[in-house]
Amino acid sequence: MSDDIPDTPLPHALGPAAAAGAAQPPLPRWATALSIGSVWAIALVLGVLIGSLSHPAAYASWLSLALAVCALLGFVSQLATQQKDGFVTRLAATLTGSFVILGVIGAVLALIAGLR
Repeated sequence: MSDDIPDTPLPHALGPAAAAGAAQPPLPRWATALSIGSVWAIALVLGVLIGSLSHPAAYASWLSLALAVCALLGFVSQLATQQKDGFVTRLAATLTGSFVILGVIGAVLALIAGLR
């Protein structure tokens, strides 16, 4: 009868979380600031480029494309940290900052286009 039972590992005494291994150390502050701030800087650069190179009638489409690029870069930068703790908070800060930066640039560009 013992041949019919497959060899399965016994569960860890402290549960599945303990069996996964040691917890990762927290992400340093400079790494958090760099992963968020780099996407904000790219949003700022894209907004300035849109304002200087684009036709005023196309500002809205280019700004929405820039926000989509920032969203993708936000996911990439936060996944590159390889830290699951605080992922949602860091991603929310990245996307919110990009949205605010591009929104302010869009408002300024709308005012400038209205004055022309």
